[in-house]
Amino acid sequence: MDHRPPSIKVDKPWGRFEQYTHNLTCTVKIITVAPGGKLSSQYHHHRDELWVVLDEGARVQLGEDVLEPDVGEKVFIPRGTVHRLSTSDEREVRILEISFGEFDEEDIVRLDDVYGRVAQ
Repeated sequence: MDHRPPSIKVDKPWGRFEQYTHNLTCTVKIITVAPGGKLSSQYHHHRDELWVVLDEGARVQLGEDVLEPDVGEKVFIPRGTVHRLSTSDEREVRILEISFGEFDEEDIVRLDDVYGRVAQ
């Protein structure tokens, strides 16, 4: 079952907008990964995430796949899916993250972490 939130594009005389959520409980963040940095290999029990790539050089582990999405590309991460964001080179990378469901920073199950934050 696909729980991907619908996004809609609306053309206007001045251009267009893309709406990622409408009246849903969500949390929105911009995540910045320092050059050469990477997030934990992780998953969540209580939330899905939609990532929108803002800068070139993003590398996304999604399950067994490794993606290098283009700027503006969207990556949907269903709850329970192992994922990780890193940089593909020595540039800072930002993504817009929209989390759907119950958001809690404690809802991070880390499988691998270069910063030593994996629970034993």
